[in-house]
Amino acid sequence: MTNIPVNAVDVSNLTVKFGDFIAVNNISFSVEKGEIFGFLGANGAGKTTTIRVLCGLLLPTSGKVKVSDVTYEQGIEAIKAKVGYMSQKFTLYNDLSIHENFAFTASLRKIPSDTLKRRTKELLEFIGFSKPMNTLVRDLPGGIKQQVSLAASILHDPEIIFLDEPTAGVTPVARARFWALIKQLAKDGKTIFVTTHYMDEAEQCGRIALMRTGKIIALDGPENLKKTTFPEPIIELNPKGTIPSELIEQLRINKAVDSIDSYGMKYHLIIKDPQEWNQLSINIAPYFVIRQIPPSLEDVFIRLVEGVTR
Repeated sequence: MTNIPVNAVDVSNLTVKFGDFIAVNNISFSVEKGEIFGFLGANGAGKTTTIRVLCGLLLPTSGKVKVSDVTYEQGIEAIKAKVGYMSQKFTLYNDLSIHENFAFTASLRKIPSDTLKRRTKELLEFIGFSKPMNTLVRDLPGGIKQQVSLAASILHDPEIIFLDEPTAGVTPVARARFWALIKQLAKDGKTIFVTTHYMDEAEQCGRIALMRTGKIIALDGPENLKKTTFPEPIIELNPKGTIPSELIEQLRINKAVDSIDSYGMKYHLIIKDPQEWNQLSINIAPYFVIRQIPPSLEDVFIRLVEGVTR
């Protein structure tokens, strides 16, 4: 008889209230083992609150939560043992050395000294860290700090790793290095649950849940989200030079156009009437280089998460 794989995370009708304020509103979803699962939403959407529940740091008001087959009924310590959590703010102590930070984390997790020594060696090799262990955290570059923080959060070898905006404020090169580590962890069988505001990072997730005002409003793979959110053509307009000031406003009210938004020096149009657009495109061709483009995750985010009606 074949065993049915157990999801890493199962959430059913989760609600979290703070007084009269509903931070998380009756959400349900699951995350597969070994999946890189993205959690996107504007600030205050309920992402961090959800993560804190899943990490055993916050009690749900109602609903069912199962993390690596462990429920709240089995105790929050049982959940904490299964998860690693790296918050959006740097979580190590700047005035302590790397060794001292690891030792402190190990004491909180009740990790034996021999296990700490072995895991420290494994993890520092994993992140490619070569500085002395007595280096103070405050003396590390931002990208290296994030990698050391990741290592500290998984000292106890958790099955599920929660990363809450882990690359905020670091360079693109550091972000790329961090995501290479994330992919390797997933390849090694770890489940990664990550929030990010960077759409290029979200593209690397197997599936993405989009939250708005405490609710999950969409959940799918990046490509399917783009297709289902934007059945209409999207046109990019790249100005050839200076354009008449009134032209954009005329496009905005034209019946062929559903919406127009600026993207740097360019414009993206959502077309609602392709037949009318054919004539309009001829009229504006002297002013723009015109091409149809596929929707981006940023387009999806603007339409669904920010609630912009196009």
